[in-house]
Amino acid sequence: MEPQFGLIYVRVSTKEQDEEGFSIAAQLRLLREYAQKNGIQIVREIVEIESAKRPGRPEFNEMVAFLKKNRSVRTVLVEKVDRLYRNKRDPLVLEDLEVTIHFVKEGQVISKDSKASEKFIHDIRIDLARLYSANLSEEVKKGLLEKARQGYYPGHAPYGYRHNNREIELHPETAKIVHLAHTLHASGRYSIRALSNEVHHQTGVRLPKNSLLHILRNEFYIGHFWWGGVRFEHKHPHIIDVALFQRVQAVLDGNFRPRHSKHNQAFRRVLTCAYCGCAVTAEIAKGKYTYYRCTGHRGKCTLPRFRERDLAEKLGGLLKDIQIPPETATRIKEGLNADTSQLHARRELERVNLQRALAKLRSHIDSAYEDKLEGTISEDFWNRKQSEWAGEERQLQTLIEGMENTKLNAKLLDASRIL
Repeated sequence: MEPQFGLIYVRVSTKEQDEEGFSIAAQLRLLREYAQKNGIQIVREIVEIESAKRPGRPEFNEMVAFLKKNRSVRTVLVEKVDRLYRNKRDPLVLEDLEVTIHFVKEGQVISKDSKASEKFIHDIRIDLARLYSANLSEEVKKGLLEKARQGYYPGHAPYGYRHNNREIELHPETAKIVHLAHTLHASGRYSIRALSNEVHHQTGVRLPKNSLLHILRNEFYIGHFWWGGVRFEHKHPHIIDVALFQRVQAVLDGNFRPRHSKHNQAFRRVLTCAYCGCAVTAEIAKGKYTYYRCTGHRGKCTLPRFRERDLAEKLGGLLKDIQIPPETATRIKEGLNADTSQLHARRELERVNLQRALAKLRSHIDSAYEDKLEGTISEDFWNRKQSEWAGEERQLQTLIEGMENTKLNAKLLDASRIL
């Protein structure tokens, strides 16, 4: 009699089960005893610590790849149906491999030679497992929504916070970075790229532009969050006040003009110390003289303090011999004019498309409101969708206003003056 080779597949539904430490051990013990009793030689044991609600589990895929490569292994031992699969795709994958599956706890063996009645019962168990998974998902969502209604954020803590025994509290370091980013940007003197550089300069932490923009737009820091399309007020500590947040939004939307400092520091944030590699910062002496010195973040530095005027003279000497011939400058200006005209045309087309999208969205909202009044849709559905539509409407309005406020001619005029 030829030996029968097989593998064991075990899975826990959640990380909590794995941390408890008994579910995996219990499954392995059951399947190993079954294999020994039935003369099955186990060549591989695969452990999955993951939810099986969706296909694409890494260990499941690893098992499939192993079965494809090792044609001598045609037996799979698993505790029960809901440990192996809970979606439509997984059973079909294993069926194509023509393997024999032993569901030990349920006392069922399924293969390509199984009777129609056995396959029918097997399909029912698969559907029951999927129903259990779907119902569990609904209950989890219901619990998370109730938590949100009580004022507690059910998701992962945003940047600036951390989890402590399932409670969300301020992070002692990143909360300060969030406050610093808002304070700096509220001045109106920083683009997102410049703000990222300045935060890195002051804290040593580099925040990508997309992450920084998300931080500046996040209402969580003033006490609100969105969950399931609904806006809630939370009970967690706030990092910034409402006035500061509103000022930041005004800057982001282009509706704020900053008060510029009377001191224009020409080389601020562009110099690096040649002695220690630290940044070189600017400072004002006697209210009118600009000096530069090493920040000394890596210890005392021997770079002497020097005046901006002296630095400008030395750099100016290097630039005296750099010239652009008049005919070249003319061609550059003509090219800039042509590019600006094309950009104007594209900008106008984009603006018209955004206005059409906004009009279409508002028409859709009006129709939905009429359906609510007539009772075609429920009040809960209307409230949920209204919040989503309001967010889309604000986003479209912001994009349109941003395009209208951008002055391309000013940039062209600056380039012409330089040339």
